[in-house]
Amino acid sequence: MENFILDQVKYGLKYVPANLAKSYFIKDSNSETENFRKKGFMRGICHPSEDFEMLRGANLEWIRIDIPFPFNEDGTLTQSYTDFKKKAERIKAGGMKLMAVTPFPAEFLNHGIDVRKKEDIPEIERISRFLVTDLQGLVGAMQIVNEIGIPRFTLPFSVREGAEFIAVTAKAMYPARGDILIGYNSAGPQSDLHLYLKPYMQYFDYIGIDLYMGCFFFGTMWMFEALLRYLWAFTGKPIVLCEFGYISAGAPKSKKEKLDIIRSYGMKNKKDAKNNINKLLDNMPEHMSRYIKHCAQTPERYANYVFLSEFTNHFYKELPKTCVIPGYPHTPQGQAKFYHEILPRLYKYDFLGGLIIYCWSDSEKCYVCGQDDCPTETRWGLVDCNGKPKPSYYAVRDEFSKIKWIENLKGNK
Repeated sequence: MENFILDQVKYGLKYVPANLAKSYFIKDSNSETENFRKKGFMRGICHPSEDFEMLRGANLEWIRIDIPFPFNEDGTLTQSYTDFKKKAERIKAGGMKLMAVTPFPAEFLNHGIDVRKKEDIPEIERISRFLVTDLQGLVGAMQIVNEIGIPRFTLPFSVREGAEFIAVTAKAMYPARGDILIGYNSAGPQSDLHLYLKPYMQYFDYIGIDLYMGCFFFGTMWMFEALLRYLWAFTGKPIVLCEFGYISAGAPKSKKEKLDIIRSYGMKNKKDAKNNINKLLDNMPEHMSRYIKHCAQTPERYANYVFLSEFTNHFYKELPKTCVIPGYPHTPQGQAKFYHEILPRLYKYDFLGGLIIYCWSDSEKCYVCGQDDCPTETRWGLVDCNGKPKPSYYAVRDEFSKIKWIENLKGNK
């Protein structure tokens, strides 16, 4: 896991500042971005319900969801893929457009297909061509896998191997794509991933990036703009913000509250927990311990992963006081203020082809750690767990309405 972080830091320091500076000396558009915008600016949402009337009521047009692996061992279509196609048909009938995220390299590996083996490359190509051909007319854009560079989405592969998988898929899909837009995304700047894929830019219609300033770490509104500008200067491609959002609840935990959590797992204190990390993991729910072991990879890294990584906020079920954009508290009102201000602020960049919000609904449980009182992955929604609109729903509705009006005025689809 350390190599993931070290490479991101090393390449980030080399390419982010230089390309951010470069972005102020080049135009904000080129022929590719102009053509992309003419097809319509993406106003999207991740993982929504099928209440299409309510989605359209918020001036949302695109839905972003995952494609299951398509084939069983005997070559027949999986039930999950068949169900996905039916859902895609309902989305189209509901007047929405679909961005679909392709199966991860680890899913191929689960079916005995390994991008690290040259003899398996033709099968990856075959399945990639199948997807882009079979989903013609149902899918408007494909995102090849998700956030290569984040351990849980990448392991057991390295970032370079994940980039190779993206390249193989894109080269196979691109000639057969028809009207489907092809791209990939990164979690934050991820300069190593974009560097590895620079030789293959001709196979991508857009480059995606996911940004969560003030939610997993400190952030500012300006950082959104800076990282979009950097990626535009680095790639010269239309940029789509494939995931972004702001958590509407969560607060720091006190020292006593954190100690109580540690003790709930049978440990005396943090030192005791780190010294007896295997016992700590044994006392956790299986979902949590399995996730930690998968991402940390080796027992020597377990303690650091629990107490010094992105999982720490999950372990303590908190948003530390440093995880915020100043002036935007993690409240329903703070979340709405975020959308009111960030949407028009980013739309002004001509190289930006779309804004896809994460996500539609709050969740009963955190999908990462499985806890129902963990704010990190439970309070992103524009609606609450019962489907009731939060203030952010109306903020998005109003700001996307303005963007929609401008796009119609320009004559974009």
